[in-house]
Formats: sequence, C-alpha cells, structure tokens
Amino acid sequence: MPLDRTSAFYEENAATYAKRARSLPKQQLDAFLAGLAPGAAILELGCGGGQDGAYMLSQGFDVTPTDGSTELARQAEALIGRPVRVMQFQELDADSAFDGVWAHASLLHVPRLELPNVFAHVRRALRPSGLLHASFKAGDAEGYDGFGRYYNYPSADGLSALLAKGGWRDITIEENDGGGYDGKPTRWITVMVRR
Repeated sequence: MPLDRTSAFYEENAATYAKRARSLPKQQLDAFLAGLAPGAAILELGCGGGQDGAYMLSQGFDVTPTDGSTELARQAEALIGRPVRVMQFQELDADSAFDGVWAHASLLHVPRLELPNVFAHVRRALRPSGLLHASFKAGDAEGYDGFGRYYNYPSADGLSALLAKGGWRDITIEENDGGGYDGKPTRWITVMVRR
C-alpha cells in the first residue's frame, strides 16, 4: 500500500515536521471560515502540527482535529490543548456532523483509486450545504516525492469532474505556485465545494 512509506515518514519525522517554519495559509483559512456561521463545527482532516486548527479555534470555531499519524497527533495536541483523533481518511464514519471540513494538503496522500470513496465519506460527514476546503499538488500521474511520500497529483479538470460526479456543488478550483516541505517549487490546486 503506498501510504505505508508516507505514514512512516510522518511517524519518524513528526517533531521536525510539526515545528518547521511554515506560513499559515491565512488567506485560504479566512476564505473558508467566511463561508461558515460563527462557531461552526469543523472537522480537520490531517491536522499535522496543529497550526491551522489553533487558528480556527482562536477565531471561535469548534474544531475536531484528526491525523493519520500518532506522533503528529501528539505534536498537535501539545499546541492546541485538545485531543486529536488518530484515523485514516477511509475510517471517517460521521454522518451530517460538521458544517465544514478543512483538509489542507492532506487528501493529496489518498490513492487515486480511493479518492472518490473518501470524498463520499467527507460529503456524508458534512451537514447539508456544508463546506469543504482541500488542497492538492497538481500533476498528471500519481507518484512519490524525494522523502518517499505518496501523492495522487491530480489535475484541476480531473478533480472538478470527480467532484461533480460525486454530487458536490458550487465547485471552485484555483491554482497557484508555491512550495512544500521538500523545498521544491509546487503547483497547488485549491478546492472549495459545498455538499
């Protein structure tokens, strides 16, 4: 399974990864939060070191953080002071429980063949008209980075078609250039959709 090497990376490098110098994706966070009612319930998928969750909590939102790595979850708990559920995306079993799902640079690790099913789980976890934010590294074919982490590397058109087929609405997709933990230039795709 491609995620074994990815999971191993985050378990072995959790402290370094969580404490790295990282700019908060404030513009994207603020756009996401602006689409929700004050105090809305947010599920964070792949909370990493907890910085995004800490920001959303500081803005008065009710955040439920999750991560696939036990060690990263510990790092996030230390930062935000609340429990982090350790789970894989495929284990999401909530039903109409959240107003928003924040999945910043996390669903990009889901194997391409499993992505429609994971999107279906996320959609079910949202209340009607619930909002999803997700970001991906753009590409043409799935593969691995220099650290051995798996990425699904979708195209914007492919993601748009997948989401439309899955019943999502108000699909907004943006692309921009940036970087990542590996220090390499990265083309990012940001998705905002409603259930």
